[in-house]
Amino acid sequence: MRHDKRTRQSLIQEIITTQPVETQEELSEILASKGMPATQATISRDIKDLGLIKVPYQDTHRYALPEERALGATKDRLRRLLREVLTGYVVSENLVVVKTLTAGAEVVSEAIDKMDWPEVVGTLAGENTVLVVARSKEEAPRLARRLEELR
Repeated sequence: MRHDKRTRQSLIQEIITTQPVETQEELSEILASKGMPATQATISRDIKDLGLIKVPYQDTHRYALPEERALGATKDRLRRLLREVLTGYVVSENLVVVKTLTAGAEVVSEAIDKMDWPEVVGTLAGENTVLVVARSKEEAPRLARRLEELR
């Protein structure tokens, strides 16, 4: 049975937003289990058409919709990211140094920026460290607690 491209791509979007998918092969298996088998070439074209991106996930990467990066982070998205990649944090004066798994800092930094919290002046990301600058040394511990509560 031939499946409609739009239906298949809609299902792909649903799959990658509800569970981590790391490879095209894994996506192919999930589609087949849902009654919508597709060739690797078809899946590859769908990924390109949908503009899917790879984002850090635990110690690897997973597919994500571009809107996850472009439209910003909701509280749930930041919570998920913190649970997946946060390894610890330290407060020093008006700074919160957030440690992540390798390649996790950039997405966490962006998610914190997009939360638009009033106590955050800005963030700076490295490979596995995010420097979060709070407005004052009094606000830094509150910011750290806020991150911990999301975790």
